Amino acid sequence: MIKSVCGYCGVGCGLEYDENQLIGDITYPTNQGKVCSKGVSELISIQTHTRLLRPAMRTSIQDEYKVCTWEESIEKIAQVMKDTPKDKIGFYLSGQMLTEDYYIANKLAKGFVGTNNVDTNSRTCMASAVVAYKKAIGADFVPLRMDDIFKSDLLILTGANTAEAHVVFHNQIKKAKKNGLKVVVLDPRYTDTAKNADLYLPIKVGSDIDFFNLLSKRLIDEEYYDKVFVAEHVNNFEMLKNKFKRVPVTKMLKRTGLSEEEFDAFWELYKNSENIITAWTMGLNQSAQGVDKNLALLNTHLLTGKIFKPGNGPLSLTGQPNAMGGREVGGLSTMLAVHLGFDEESIAKVSAFWKTDKIDNKPGLTATQMLEADLELLIICHTDPVYHLPNRNKVERLIKNIPLVIEINAYGDSETSKFAHIQLPAAPWGEKEGTQTNLDRTITKQEKLTRTSIDCKPDWEIFQLIAQALGYQKAFDFKNTKEIFQEYQKMTKLNAYMDIDEADYDTLGSAPFIWGEKIKHFLTPDKKGNLFFVENKLLSERSSLEYPFILLTGRTRDQWHSGTKTNLPTTLLNYKELNFCEMHHNDAKALQLEHNETIRVISKRGELITKVYITDTIKEKSIFIPISNRDINYLTNDILDKESLQPDYNHSAVKIEKVSHEN
Repeated sequence: MIKSVCGYCGVGCGLEYDENQLIGDITYPTNQGKVCSKGVSELISIQTHTRLLRPAMRTSIQDEYKVCTWEESIEKIAQVMKDTPKDKIGFYLSGQMLTEDYYIANKLAKGFVGTNNVDTNSRTCMASAVVAYKKAIGADFVPLRMDDIFKSDLLILTGANTAEAHVVFHNQIKKAKKNGLKVVVLDPRYTDTAKNADLYLPIKVGSDIDFFNLLSKRLIDEEYYDKVFVAEHVNNFEMLKNKFKRVPVTKMLKRTGLSEEEFDAFWELYKNSENIITAWTMGLNQSAQGVDKNLALLNTHLLTGKIFKPGNGPLSLTGQPNAMGGREVGGLSTMLAVHLGFDEESIAKVSAFWKTDKIDNKPGLTATQMLEADLELLIICHTDPVYHLPNRNKVERLIKNIPLVIEINAYGDSETSKFAHIQLPAAPWGEKEGTQTNLDRTITKQEKLTRTSIDCKPDWEIFQLIAQALGYQKAFDFKNTKEIFQEYQKMTKLNAYMDIDEADYDTLGSAPFIWGEKIKHFLTPDKKGNLFFVENKLLSERSSLEYPFILLTGRTRDQWHSGTKTNLPTTLLNYKELNFCEMHHNDAKALQLEHNETIRVISKRGELITKVYITDTIKEKSIFIPISNRDINYLTNDILDKESLQPDYNHSAVKIEKVSHEN
């Protein structure tokens, strides 16, 4: 029996494998033998007919791909890269990559190619949380772990549907509830998560800042904040207190859509709970004010001192299996490596460590900026930006302008493959080994369960081949992932608070390592947390007479994003529907729509065809379409948060039309 870890969401469940089956690892602390429907299907995804198995090239996207050798494809990439200005080169990475893959890609691009245009699909997922953590507590650091729910009295879930997006963690929440944990869910939809809540608050879309400001103001006005903690460990309290004197309480409460009775019920539960965790994900992050929403939430923990204590803290729920590891390595264009930025001291440290003089001193392009930057060469690894970036019609126009697009992927049916010139077959989960960091800083190890398919290579090896073809053999002479991890461990010593060098690669499969457990204080220069006054500026797209509905997006229980790995014929029998549009029954009645009737959903940017799912679990004038619908981003808005540059996926104004079936 081989022990490994799941490669789907940020929970990172332990798995056991033999020749015939894949089961949950009962000894693994995160899941204790439990797995979700996605995890169960992990093996099937290795064998699917959609696998990409050989390198292929073409001159134009109008041509058919032709199989080629690795030598031909790598030589082509290296030659074009040598002839391309570094600012015109981009690396678009993914939370599906392992830490060793990320490390080699980041080292190559930033250290030797000299471009900081290295970003990841975490930009569309967790960037707002990253920025807010850094501003409020001093670093991109999650100050608690998932099992803290068993030490807590109250869990507030906001902008998160754990029952479908973090299934096994949700099962742990239900287990903690039996031991006394109370759960509050804030969501415009009455989700499967809300069904298990002690208190469900049907908050209006876009009013998260108002809600948490109301909470912070009440903490201050009724003196339920921790006066000693604030005095000793927090900056900007008097500023926040004075700002809150002038906030329009009635107006903010009205914007939330909650009654005074509903908010008072929450307040009673909140003020009588000694230990409190607030957990959130894309519902807050994916907004034109994603950073501000995060800061408003973080304020409540700084005011109450419910942070760096067992059973307390702000717990961001990372979506992808190794989004956290990518952030630690430096996979975002706004950081250099190991949480170091582009200041002179950090560049000097990293340059000396990598033995290079090519590091640029300015942040690179984010994933949401790359396609608009007239790039000449773009490498895309284990992600599908044509599918997942907002305003897809615009994305398709822009990517066509890039002379050389290289897609590194394990599967050949991505939406991006239609616009690439070179496809390189990567080894998927189960055919490679390496490490990942779960959403709560737990470093775990994916093991190789079966042979690597013929002509496929792990991502780190592909990037290393490119590096060697560029002439950097000495800096890229790794024999295996252990050697890469050990170099990365040494690099983390450049950052005083990262203790990843204490992990043992050989034992990670059986004994995961949790880094940062000794950190029980703020990581700002003065070791104090920072409060920020933020207000709801209503920057997101609003509904109108022409576009009267607001579109919400989100994950579903059984599907992973576009379904490349999960939407397979052999696994669909008991799976939830993929293509649907939730609509309140009053709206359906007004539009004279029947359940399962085909409709066209239209925004200012594009349209898609789907079918109506009539329900009373969503607010009127809102609709919900899952992101497993590959056409979803023809509708979404490409407005960005000004600090995190994360897209606003959950506030798109749309209209709905019946689809005529007449010829």
